[in-house]
Amino acid sequence: MQASRNYTLVLGNPHYSSWSLRPWLLMSHLGMDFNVRWFNFGHPFSTVAFHEMAPTGQVPVLHTNGQTIWDSLAIAEYLAEQHPGVWPIDPIARAWARSASAEMHANFSSLRNLCPFAVALRAHHHQHDMRLQGELDRLQTLWQEGLSRFGGPFLAGERFSAVDAFYAPVVFRLQTYGLTLDKTCQSYMSRLLALPAMQHWHQMACEDTWRDPDHEAEVLHVAEVHLDLRQPT
Repeated sequence: MQASRNYTLVLGNPHYSSWSLRPWLLMSHLGMDFNVRWFNFGHPFSTVAFHEMAPTGQVPVLHTNGQTIWDSLAIAEYLAEQHPGVWPIDPIARAWARSASAEMHANFSSLRNLCPFAVALRAHHHQHDMRLQGELDRLQTLWQEGLSRFGGPFLAGERFSAVDAFYAPVVFRLQTYGLTLDKTCQSYMSRLLALPAMQHWHQMACEDTWRDPDHEAEVLHVAEVHLDLRQPT
């Protein structure tokens, strides 16, 4: 690793913010030194302090040495220019990993809308949705391809890389709503959930006492919650 840099990540609540998880997990797992400015969803996102740190009004944002890098994909690419290991070394695996990350970044809208990010909840959907099933089928095909083509145990080979960080929020979504894929993909999910950084994020979500009414309502609109692991407000 190169010399230490002045990194500050601007993030939202661990329980609610899937986009925040991506750079936090990537940087944590690869052992980068960084600070975090946490902001609660809801009214705190409209404060002057938040918009000074996040000019677009969204998270995540990376601040480093006077620069502001927003959007999780842009952050990953910036970090790849500064640190080894963000993307696979092999050019074919690297191209696949970038393609798969871009697909996650731009698609899977039903998975996002029908499985709102809620790390510390366990819930069942009110009804089966064919749009969601179609995206789960695509997700399974994509994971199978990466694990088979590059030999695992991670999506693009033997080492964790940015593509795993981009799909980590999906792993939490599947856990929250009890959605299952085939045995190979379930094993991959278990490997990600066992990572110390993933366990730490889950713990932070469980310890979070902030409640955002809009996010809470999104979950209840599509599912019935049968377990809430969060501390009381």
